[in-house]
Amino acid sequence: MEWEQCWLRYRAVDKYKDFEAFRTISYNAGDVCVASAVGELKKGFAAMLSVNARAYKQAVSPKRACIRLEVKSDEACFESCGQEGYNVSFDGKSIAVCAFAGVGILYGCFALLRNISMGKAIEQICGVSRPDNPLRMLDHWDNADGSIERGYAGDSFFFKDARVLVDERTKDYARLACSVGINSVVINNVNVADEAIFLITRRYYRPLAKIARIFRAYGIKLFLSLDFAAPIDIGGLETADPLDEAVRRWWGKKMSDIFSAIPNLGGFIIKADSEGRPGPFTYNRTHADGANMLARAAKPYGGSIIWRCFVYNCQQDWRDKKTDRARSGYDAFMPLDGCFEENVALQIKNGPMDFQVREPVSPLLGAMAKTNQILELQITQEYTGQQKHVCYLPPMWREILDFRTYCRESGDRIADVISGKTYGNRICGIAAVANTGNRPNWTGSDLAGANLYGYGRLSWDTELSAAEIAEEWIMQTYSRDASVVEKTLRILMTSWPAYEKYTSPLGTGWMVNPDHHYGPNVDGYEYDRWGTYHRADFEAIGVDRSDKGTGYAMQYFEPNAGRYNSVDTCPQELLLFFHRVRYDYMLKTGKTLIQHIYDTHFEGVEDVRTMIAAWESIRGAIDGDLYERTLELLYGQLEHAMLWRDVVNTYFYRKTGIEDQLRRQICT
Repeated sequence: MEWEQCWLRYRAVDKYKDFEAFRTISYNAGDVCVASAVGELKKGFAAMLSVNARAYKQAVSPKRACIRLEVKSDEACFESCGQEGYNVSFDGKSIAVCAFAGVGILYGCFALLRNISMGKAIEQICGVSRPDNPLRMLDHWDNADGSIERGYAGDSFFFKDARVLVDERTKDYARLACSVGINSVVINNVNVADEAIFLITRRYYRPLAKIARIFRAYGIKLFLSLDFAAPIDIGGLETADPLDEAVRRWWGKKMSDIFSAIPNLGGFIIKADSEGRPGPFTYNRTHADGANMLARAAKPYGGSIIWRCFVYNCQQDWRDKKTDRARSGYDAFMPLDGCFEENVALQIKNGPMDFQVREPVSPLLGAMAKTNQILELQITQEYTGQQKHVCYLPPMWREILDFRTYCRESGDRIADVISGKTYGNRICGIAAVANTGNRPNWTGSDLAGANLYGYGRLSWDTELSAAEIAEEWIMQTYSRDASVVEKTLRILMTSWPAYEKYTSPLGTGWMVNPDHHYGPNVDGYEYDRWGTYHRADFEAIGVDRSDKGTGYAMQYFEPNAGRYNSVDTCPQELLLFFHRVRYDYMLKTGKTLIQHIYDTHFEGVEDVRTMIAAWESIRGAIDGDLYERTLELLYGQLEHAMLWRDVVNTYFYRKTGIEDQLRRQICT
């Protein structure tokens, strides 16, 4: 096969060789998801246990040990498992996987295989599990020509030369996504352009329907990114005004056609009035007007409209100190709370800017009590090393999910808000920009696979720890050897802090080359129209977002607003995001701000050296190609970390003329 199976490698396990239950599978439903579950069990048992399991669509003798897959459409099962959850139990002889629906059986079987792959005892495999988030989505920024915007793992496996690709890899992708609980996938870029505009026309219905059927067998809904101006671009109308009756009729007919032609279509995601994308602002309408027009057209077919909140002024004059990009999401959408249809959900980026290595949680999350909300993350490493640097992101996501919004006295964490527990939202959950491509290992860097796996696991269970997820991934992907697990875990868990240390300090962000966003360029966006500045001069750095500056800090609920508003109580890691600070300011660590910048950039480089040493210590314990690819990646990361260190430290030495107290070499 031209591609690898990632955490579904199903490496041999000796532990269960004599366990009779794995030789027989019984199932009681003809659901397509149950059929996928049976096929996956047979594949897994053959690879891990050298067992050729036989499957029966009937009850087997109670005296015979087996794996029982039982769909139980009763109230007690629904109360326990919900629509998608499962219950795995063991009676000393047989293992039963029970669920209210076929998709729950499938999730339960993947969980069973995961635990077998990790060598867990049968008793440890048992229990009830149901997803925390109703929607668990992957957003692919794939273009119709086969390129991927912010893609670092090759070209698209969904598109090539304006064709939709449907093959065995489509199925293996669905298996990977389903195995970690993903239930929705957007296959095309939110920046809908060129041939992708025509995906909602008849020329593409047949291949899209094929993908949708493959996805359905793995419990995944197909979503498409939509061109808001489609009535003009493909409909021949003179306007896309959401309040125009001809536009509404056009969308009504289009939704009828596409939902009839493509089974298992979940709905559409829209980026409007952002970075040059068309939207309702053209016609002096609101985001609610635009989203609701589409939502009403999709509602008869059970379709959802996901409306992205990434809206800001991208024509800002760098001399304008009043306009603050960080404020834009809250300012644009908060006044519209309660104005959206029930099948509309707002997709809100985790931070107010753009997936930086460190930024505060968006104040919009949790603020809109009457509106469906989805958290948007970025798995693809646009600003975190582009999969050339190891940067394990679940620790960052863990912090975001645990963040208390104080929108209520309790049940106010981001994890509570997006799950629907806080406000009882119907369409809610979590979405993330995918990091896959057509490279054999799917993610370009092998270690970047941990981010894809980790996102799925966290979207299902928001209480899992980043370390626990990493251990699961290592044991399934690399080895169950204790030394391999320990050393690889150490690399993953130190990688995000290390990357932050040698790149942008204390929440400043954006010190990258414009456009492609790779490599150090401290002033790369400083005099640019995109509105992302650190405003460094010879005596101070940072943006004043307190009530004496842009006022952004006051968009939060108390006590967060007060904590961010004061330089004395602001968390140190976000200090320069919220405040303008002199270089001689004394941090709580006892270091001046400038010394902190120098020290952390040297420390980050040493952290990468430590990561290399850890990896080299397990030479021979990991497959040769897998080992060598990662070693080469780590040495490349070290070289680039040193470049970051030297460029950033030199920049601030030249700005300030302040020497490093430790007298280390700083280029001049």
